[in-house]
Amino acid sequence: MDVVVELDGNLRILVFQMNVVLVVLLAIAAEPLDTLQSWVVELFANIRKGTQIKPQFTVEGTIWKAGKLFRLEAVKDVHILDLTWTMPCLHQEYLKKSEDYLAHLLGHEERNVDPGSHFSNITVVTSDDLLCRGWATSISAGVGDEGMHRSSIAYIFVMSIHLTDSGLEKIFDIIGFVYQYIKLLRQVSPQKWIFKELQDIGNMEFRFAEEQPQDDYAAELAEHVIYGEYMYEVWDEEMIKHLLGFFMPENMRIDVVSKSFAKSQDFHYEPWFGSRYTEEDISPSLMELWRNPPEIDVSLQLPSQNEFIPTDFSIRANDISNDLVTVSSPTCIIDEPLIRFWYKLDNTFKLPRANTYFRINLKGGYDNVKNCILTELFIHLLKDELNEIIYQASVAKLETSVSIFSDKLELKVYGFNDKLPVLLSKVLAIAKSFLPSDDRFKVIKEDVVRTLKNTNMKPLSHSSYLRLQVLCQSFYDVDEKLSILHGLSLADLMAFIPELRSQLYIEGLCHGNLSQEEAIHISNIFKSIFSVQPLPIEMRHQERVICLPSGANLVRNVSVKNKCETNSVIELYFQIEQEKGMELTRLKALIDLFDEILEEPFFNQLRTKEQLGYVVECSPREGLDDESFENYRSGLMAKLLEKDPSLTYESNRFWNQITDKRYMFDQSQKEAEDLKSIKKNDVISWYKTYLQQWSPKCRRLAVRVWGCNTNIKESEKHSKSALVIEDLTAFKLSSEFYQSLC
Repeated sequence: MDVVVELDGNLRILVFQMNVVLVVLLAIAAEPLDTLQSWVVELFANIRKGTQIKPQFTVEGTIWKAGKLFRLEAVKDVHILDLTWTMPCLHQEYLKKSEDYLAHLLGHEERNVDPGSHFSNITVVTSDDLLCRGWATSISAGVGDEGMHRSSIAYIFVMSIHLTDSGLEKIFDIIGFVYQYIKLLRQVSPQKWIFKELQDIGNMEFRFAEEQPQDDYAAELAEHVIYGEYMYEVWDEEMIKHLLGFFMPENMRIDVVSKSFAKSQDFHYEPWFGSRYTEEDISPSLMELWRNPPEIDVSLQLPSQNEFIPTDFSIRANDISNDLVTVSSPTCIIDEPLIRFWYKLDNTFKLPRANTYFRINLKGGYDNVKNCILTELFIHLLKDELNEIIYQASVAKLETSVSIFSDKLELKVYGFNDKLPVLLSKVLAIAKSFLPSDDRFKVIKEDVVRTLKNTNMKPLSHSSYLRLQVLCQSFYDVDEKLSILHGLSLADLMAFIPELRSQLYIEGLCHGNLSQEEAIHISNIFKSIFSVQPLPIEMRHQERVICLPSGANLVRNVSVKNKCETNSVIELYFQIEQEKGMELTRLKALIDLFDEILEEPFFNQLRTKEQLGYVVECSPREGLDDESFENYRSGLMAKLLEKDPSLTYESNRFWNQITDKRYMFDQSQKEAEDLKSIKKNDVISWYKTYLQQWSPKCRRLAVRVWGCNTNIKESEKHSKSALVIEDLTAFKLSSEFYQSLC
């Protein structure tokens, strides 16, 4: 489906090409429907009506060659096994969701390993004397949303498996496990209770859906799938059995994407991008083994019933006094040496949903590069340990996110609030007590090594990495991490974990359909599970940012990491004043207004006129008339005063203030108030003070990532007025740093 978005004043017109003969127009604006209709008629009345035909598409034979394995060369260091089957077009069967039933059992789209699916148990004995290590790190399965996967010719069902190094050597064994599980699904009749669970989840997700962007909602209107995406209306056991019949080896395509290729292999080159691949025949005996496995491993079984499906959808704001209901910002309900808790009851969206976010400072987690990489290993192993419970909850639309920021473990549990405390208790109990096993340590260590090797393969992310490497006082280089990681053992991690968990500091936000008593109960869950000493503020990592000297004009030049990457990137960073006190919002208002004025012409010059050209001039629009300036200013004020479109959006806004340690929950309103007094000359003066190169207060850093077909040395000849940072360590040692706000 092609989408073209046109802007015409306040009218937004979306053009959807649904197929070769059908074009759907959608108009989005605040005006009445009659007005919108008249505008659309005026703009498109001259388009001639086409012939009323409905083309039929057919294909003879299979879409791809059977009995083949294709190995595709990857740029990144990854191992991915994709198994693909075709099904008949199911456009008219969307009420049955039979393909989604199978996807739920075979794996879950965009989820990690499902404990009820076969890959949670791919650590088994495959021969008399060989104990197999873990073969897969994640799995997703299902029919994609793209048109190619849901065409009128066929539906395409893909199972994508991320492999470990050992898994790459066991591809055929893994496929054998898949077909053992498929045989189990054929032997066990389709389960109506599983369909009922999916039906209940779909109904509640639709009934209590959060508001989405207008463009997306309008697109769904055009496709008549507002409810269809959620609807599990018709239980059809025979349809499920019918679709299982397409999961046969002769209907399967096998693709292995990996950087590991034998140099002696005979490569083919695909015609569009010149990517290398090989094509191998699969033996008839192996195809027959997959078609009818002689046995089914005892570890393969259907998932258990889901304990996280909510049943209580009552709205707390309907039963609470007006004093709490009318509070517009989070309030601190607990402030103790171990824990600080912020709370806000939702009375705007009135959905049975809640967002609970927490950051937990871990003792010594970022003190040095070794501690940093040990902490990262611990967090990755924790996520691996949590896979089973997180997956079950996510099916019930109760999500969990676990990540790391310097010495802080960030945990987010969000979704339908009924079973949220139950999930949080289980997650925290595991985080407090678990110790990794040797086999999982090896698998996760290998995965972290691969992730670090793949860091900065894209020039845009590489430039941001290099900027932060200059600006942050504590920044551990990816190559330094890799060097330390290679020498780490499970014994190192086991010795480190007790110390890491021995002292903590927790700051959290509970926002949504939770009473204050429920929020306090959540804080008590933390205190009962983590009965440890609080981590004092001086022992928590505090990031400091470099204070560039007056008139600084710095350049950092680096070549692309991927030696075949032709694109280059320049990232220009201007350092303004440190935000302090009452001037904070006025300074931010000036920056945001300047960005508002500059964004459209800058984009137009860069993308439209220059076509991503090499030189783009950036200057203040001093010729901007007063009326245009006022339009920009009033437009920015309107954006700042817009109501949050969803509970999640509001939670994230609050959380950003908490993690930044500003706690200015009404910052947008204050910034809009400051904008009232800002004049055009204020913006021009700000620009001349901080951005014009000859100003002593202009401090800038240019990070330049050069493509493989460029010459860095040649470019440095043209940077005579700039100081090129050759020795980053020496540069940072000689620099001053701002005091941390966090």
